[in-house]
Amino acid sequence: MLRRAGMGLLALALAARGDAQTGYDFLLEGGHVIDPRNGISAVRDVAIKDGKIAAVAPDIPASEALKRVDASGLYVTPGLVDIHVHAYPGEGTTYSRGFRSVYPDGFTVRSCVTTVADAGSSGWRNFDDFKSRIIDQSKTRVVAFLNIVGAGMAGDAEQNVADMEVEPTADTAMKHKGVIVGIKSAHFSGPDWTPYERAEEVGRLADIPVMVDFGSARVRTIAELFTKHFRPGDIYTHAYAGGGRGEIIDGKVNPAIFVAQKKGIIFDIGHGGSSFTFRTAAQAFKEGYYPDSLSTDLHIGSMNAAMKDMLNVMSKFLALGMSLDDVIVRSTWNPAREIKLEQLGNLAVGSPADVAVLRLEKGTFGFVGPRGGRLDGTERLGCEMTLRDGKVVYDLNGMTRERWDTMAPDERGGDPRWDGISPARPRPPTSSR
Repeated sequence: MLRRAGMGLLALALAARGDAQTGYDFLLEGGHVIDPRNGISAVRDVAIKDGKIAAVAPDIPASEALKRVDASGLYVTPGLVDIHVHAYPGEGTTYSRGFRSVYPDGFTVRSCVTTVADAGSSGWRNFDDFKSRIIDQSKTRVVAFLNIVGAGMAGDAEQNVADMEVEPTADTAMKHKGVIVGIKSAHFSGPDWTPYERAEEVGRLADIPVMVDFGSARVRTIAELFTKHFRPGDIYTHAYAGGGRGEIIDGKVNPAIFVAQKKGIIFDIGHGGSSFTFRTAAQAFKEGYYPDSLSTDLHIGSMNAAMKDMLNVMSKFLALGMSLDDVIVRSTWNPAREIKLEQLGNLAVGSPADVAVLRLEKGTFGFVGPRGGRLDGTERLGCEMTLRDGKVVYDLNGMTRERWDTMAPDERGGDPRWDGISPARPRPPTSSR
């Protein structure tokens, strides 16, 4: 009898502990979840616990969550991943510690971007400075393609073949595995293949992809780049540029691109200030040449011009005729895989709770091309809320907030378990007599 009673108490204790374990910190209710990694495009609830995705299901009881938010009518996706930005600002004049780069937090979370990859602004000579001042200080998750040039993307220095050293570049890449996610070669105007050969050598040593901005020497061809130098998984950025690099030949998509896509080479948009044209995009769509990932090439010259931000680039592709689900996969799961950070870009249980809450506005909108001209569209994506590691870091319309006139005068912010903007201050312990 006593043994049976003891077992009953034990069962009650385990049940109580189970309830505590299933309590969620944050719950997004009723949004349309698009999670390409897990094949979900349907109305679901998303629960978060300890900074991780804890559950995705049709009906999660609100009583199990510390904080719930009604996301009905909105789209809930993995936090956006932008693999082409320049985020190494400083007192110089270039992208490498220069004014052409931007501080990432000023441009990312307000666009529902939670992860960015700097595309070669730094090289091995200045990566430590980039990491300590920018990567380690940012709320945005910042990773990097390390430039094959030791000085990074520093103007004329990018033509200095003598500074394209394999050994120190590889050593730096392997020392910072998971932060340095690739090697970048860009803007080279010489006729030879040395930058690409050395970038590939580092890529093989560190087992990371190479991203190439093909530069300006027209004696080299992208067909040769794809067949003789690129490995599957390497990334050709500025995929819809104006055709000067050979994307379009005699008005048609270069056949070498289709062969390269079958080989597994990645084509990334890298919109930038002048690296996207509507004529290339329209012809590409006509022939079925679609990019694997969308990215901004964010810098001081593109942010207020035709590119603007990640959501504007994504909306431009909606206007070109791409479905919302296809736009989302190219802005989340595909880029996460391309930089081998497959814990990101998805809402699988246990993944970091980087989440975007998007509004799809309907109306009449115009999308501008870098070389002039406008594309009309009927849909535009906006960012309502961004979560990084389970914490709300951007909340456009105060979806997580109470009305101010219902709050106590000394009340402030939300619970630190979900509030990354203005969490409540811990109260000092009260004294007792």
